[in-house]
Amino acid sequence: MLKNTAPDLFSYPKYWAECYGVAPYLPMSGHEMDALGWDSCDVIIVTGDAYVDHPSFGMAIIGRFLESQGFRVGIIAQPDWNNDEDFTRLGKPNLFFGVTAGNMDSMINNYTADLKVRNDDAYTAGAVAGKRPDRAVTVYSQKCKQLYKDVPVIIGGIEASLRRIAQYDYWSNQVRRSVLIDSAADLLLYGNAERAMAEIAHNLSQGIAIKDMQPIRGTAMVRSSLPGDWTEIDSSRIDWPKDISSLQEAYGISPYDNTAEVQCNQQATDEDLPQPLRIVPLIVPQPLQNQVQYDKSKSFIRLPSFEKVKKDPVLYAHTSRVLHQESNPFNARVLVQKHGNRELWVNPPPLPLKTREIDGVFGLFFQRKPHPSYGNQKIPAFDMIKTSVNIMRGCFGGCTFCSITEHEGRIIQSRSEASIINELEDIRDKVPGFTGQISDMGGPTANMYRLFCKEERALENCRRLSCVYPGICKNLETSHQHTTELYRKSRSIPGIKKIVIASGLRYDLAVHDPEYVEELVTHHVGGYLKIAPEHTEKGPLSKMMKPGIDTYYAFKKMFDYFSGKAGKKQYLIPYFIAAHPGCEHEDMINLALWLKKNKYRVDQVQTFYPSPMSLATAMYHSGRNPLKKVTYKSEPLDTHKELHHRRIQKALLRYHAPENWPFLRQTLTELGRKDLIGSGNGQLVPKADRQSRHGHMEPSQKAGTPFKKACGGQWDNRASGKNRRRNNSRSPHKGQ
Repeated sequence: MLKNTAPDLFSYPKYWAECYGVAPYLPMSGHEMDALGWDSCDVIIVTGDAYVDHPSFGMAIIGRFLESQGFRVGIIAQPDWNNDEDFTRLGKPNLFFGVTAGNMDSMINNYTADLKVRNDDAYTAGAVAGKRPDRAVTVYSQKCKQLYKDVPVIIGGIEASLRRIAQYDYWSNQVRRSVLIDSAADLLLYGNAERAMAEIAHNLSQGIAIKDMQPIRGTAMVRSSLPGDWTEIDSSRIDWPKDISSLQEAYGISPYDNTAEVQCNQQATDEDLPQPLRIVPLIVPQPLQNQVQYDKSKSFIRLPSFEKVKKDPVLYAHTSRVLHQESNPFNARVLVQKHGNRELWVNPPPLPLKTREIDGVFGLFFQRKPHPSYGNQKIPAFDMIKTSVNIMRGCFGGCTFCSITEHEGRIIQSRSEASIINELEDIRDKVPGFTGQISDMGGPTANMYRLFCKEERALENCRRLSCVYPGICKNLETSHQHTTELYRKSRSIPGIKKIVIASGLRYDLAVHDPEYVEELVTHHVGGYLKIAPEHTEKGPLSKMMKPGIDTYYAFKKMFDYFSGKAGKKQYLIPYFIAAHPGCEHEDMINLALWLKKNKYRVDQVQTFYPSPMSLATAMYHSGRNPLKKVTYKSEPLDTHKELHHRRIQKALLRYHAPENWPFLRQTLTELGRKDLIGSGNGQLVPKADRQSRHGHMEPSQKAGTPFKKACGGQWDNRASGKNRRRNNSRSPHKGQ
């Protein structure tokens, strides 16, 4: 049984190794362990990132947190997965290996949205690419299991979080099993993991095996059987009562059963047989609903099996919808998904940290620098955040293309002013060459600090995917007073000359607090402010769960007014997404015309990247909209999967680039929009064989040049995989 309360993070009795004190850096070698007087590590963290001892890096936060609990923690950073010695250099851990791909999913880190191999890695010393394998969690975990069969392996971080159930994998164009099963790990932690990590580490230190532990929030495990005293609720009773029934009647199949073929000469064992379960139908006529009695604290939702969602994109969209509806830690239920003969058991999300707890985490000892072994090599991700401060966690925006809420949750966890000011002073005193400028003070968003649901009862029962879409919830506190006061106090710290706000700004929230906008614009914009309207057209915006363009106009009006009032020339830099599910070519044409009308020439453009487990990825894969009830009769959603169509939309965002003109002329002609070819105000690209306004001659192109040449030679044939530029040579586990 899972409770809605949790012990304070720092209330556990310290492990005996506390006597060794705080390490200058968590050791990465046997020599460092010897210098600390350690004969072994209690926990070893294997990570795909270079080790930076800074609270913006996951391995540092978890490592230092476990150290505060009294454990000796070592780091194996970016090991060579083909070299066993890299995994044995710290010896055998007494308690467990903790495995993470790092601050990014390894596949997103290794490949662009166009499936090209990236030529650099911001989380590696010298920005060198190739220091982490594809599917790093799986590769690292399997290697740890191979070398130390009796040591528990616990996987976590964003790659594990976003792959905790069967998930669509853009790079292989198929639905893959839970990473917990592929990695052969003993336990998966998802979301911010401090609560689960403290409980697990102390349990293991007391000799309690993982399989014998009580259910722990924010974890997933594999079970061979299910508890007989729990109530099973099939997901169709929650969200899809009609069409699944008709499917079962018509074809005699259930989406919840495993249909993997068994060889005729094999005999089924007791473990292979379905476990007896008590089914409670939740969809009953209203007068009878109160007569259905069951213990809600001991109930779980049966998701369609891996075998079913792998073959059926509509079932996949349905499963994604149910998963996201079960994301509020105060009412989420256990999810169970069959993988073959095994049951994947996913406990509800972790409870949010209280202010004193998150203060304690960020108040731990950090050097705020990379490990000395990297010498003078630059680590770009560190350079970007070394003078930034994270003031909160979580995001209630619910943008369908974003993975923040799937990982950190929708409930904002804010630090105290005192904790934030202490960190600003720490930066001032510790960072070499500090110039007095703070590069950012925010988090997943710039302006959700200390915003919360005003109604406790509403919070406990809410299943909304967003607090701000389609409109701002009446129960949401939108006053930015605490953020405004924090800005003012932070600016008054001696030695702090400038604080730039670089985190993403939710301008649909900001427009409700003009005082905050004035404070931001007057003191915290360095000439440019990046915001993300993402699109101008209602169709794609509704699939993104983003506000309409009128909200952007309202914010721009305030921004321009307060910039003028402050006597500053400042500009908004809007970000847009191309090829998002539900975005048709006509939508992108309208966006391009809007950009030209407003004299925007965007150079850094983003093509939709189907990250694991997001709702937009479910749209991309299934062609259905999981923001509504999903059925086989649901209206298909326009999705552009072929790379040349995705590049059409990207090129339209950069209509002003001469290298795109031949391609866009051909595209506009084929789309029946030759009226947009010309030099008029309402046209996008000039006619052929003319010089651009900036003196650039456009690239020559012979008649009939195919899409692939105009787009850089990149095709994607999803049916055969032919000509797709993929490089799996960096991983010995190509098929995983």
